[in-house]
Amino acid sequence: MKFNTRDIDMLHGSLWDKIILFALPLALTGVMQQLLNAADVFTLGQFVGKNAMAAVGNNTSMVGLIVSLMMGLSLGANVVIAQNIGAQKIDRAHSAVNTAFLLAIGAGICFGIIAELLVAPIFYLLEVPESVVDMAEVYLRIFLLGLPAISLYNFEAAIFRSKGDTRTPLIALATASGVNIVLNLLFVLQFDWGIAGVAAATVIANIVSAIILFRALLKSEGVIKINLNAMHIDKEELFEIVRIGLPAGIQGMVFSLSNLLIQAAINSLGADAMAASAAAFTIEINVFCVVNGFGQAATTFVGQNYGAGNLSRCKRATWVSMGLSAIFMQTLCCFILFFAEEVLSLFNSDPEVIRLGVIRLWYIVLPELVNVLMEGLSGALRGYGISLTPAIITLICVCGVRVVWVFTAFAKIPTYATLMAVYPISWFLTMVFLIAAYVYHMKRLKPVRQ
Repeated sequence: MKFNTRDIDMLHGSLWDKIILFALPLALTGVMQQLLNAADVFTLGQFVGKNAMAAVGNNTSMVGLIVSLMMGLSLGANVVIAQNIGAQKIDRAHSAVNTAFLLAIGAGICFGIIAELLVAPIFYLLEVPESVVDMAEVYLRIFLLGLPAISLYNFEAAIFRSKGDTRTPLIALATASGVNIVLNLLFVLQFDWGIAGVAAATVIANIVSAIILFRALLKSEGVIKINLNAMHIDKEELFEIVRIGLPAGIQGMVFSLSNLLIQAAINSLGADAMAASAAAFTIEINVFCVVNGFGQAATTFVGQNYGAGNLSRCKRATWVSMGLSAIFMQTLCCFILFFAEEVLSLFNSDPEVIRLGVIRLWYIVLPELVNVLMEGLSGALRGYGISLTPAIITLICVCGVRVVWVFTAFAKIPTYATLMAVYPISWFLTMVFLIAAYVYHMKRLKPVRQ
């Protein structure tokens, strides 16, 4: 197969350098995605006020819920295309590309409509304080207008990743992030549109990133090239994408659902706690981007090599990915925890907001090593096409534990620290069961579909 200069040959040669070349641009892409949110939080915190900042923080879990489903579905496309490329089934891989593209558009429109209808009920269930509820609703309703673009970008990025190209999606998102920052300042400082302007800037930025990748796919050569005149949905490939992607999306949604519950508990602690969580989340999610980048590297490297029938290389890719993830993640964590107060003050200078933000960072950033194992093993299992198992484990161990914790431990001791403690506890339990699931499936692994 012909490779362009941005593709990575995952089937031959050393692994560690190729995994780094694949994962770091992917991690930076995740950071750029978070930069869109960080720019919103920064602009509102500095130029509008902490209530506006808290309003965006209230939307974080809701937005994460929707985007997680999109990203999970797109991961199904990544695995299916990668397996077909590894197995040299070029016609089937090209059919999967076309199917993924059309699915992205349809899913984005459908979920955007559903989400718009659910905004008011969700805010009611979350008991969003009256001081921020109007601003939170304005931001979310405008943000959801860009959901089709978010869906399309994630699927387009998954198509590029399946062939080893993680730099093109990074370039597209870096451009969009620059657009978002400029428009945030223009809409807030020049036009005085406040939170509506920030949301509109984010929508425009998401559209820009999707258009850039769309043009790149039109100009691509080989298996991932998009030909609008030959677009079609292959039912077999659609089934495989949904079979793998939907559980992955549900797994991500479970985290967001549990975070919705935790957000409701945070809301009960007041505006300072809400603003602190919004700022700290913006920081900690960037650490997770590194972990997630190497987890998706495991998915794609395993997917291609599993398609090629090289199981020993699949296992090596899994462990190399997790080892590299641990090294990069621990370095980043040390920096963040050492400069926690200084970094938080970039978002808001209120001493109480900074104090609570530091508490959250220590509870969530310090035990990120557990997340390395969780993401690495989940990613590897998805690369083999095993997506339902990690989704079920996450549902039980993450969502279940957090629900119980909020209604027991937090109800008894309603402090910010008590609430934050549920994160490492639920992660550790999930990690234990994922290790057991990985060992179980490796002993019973079936050949890739023919």
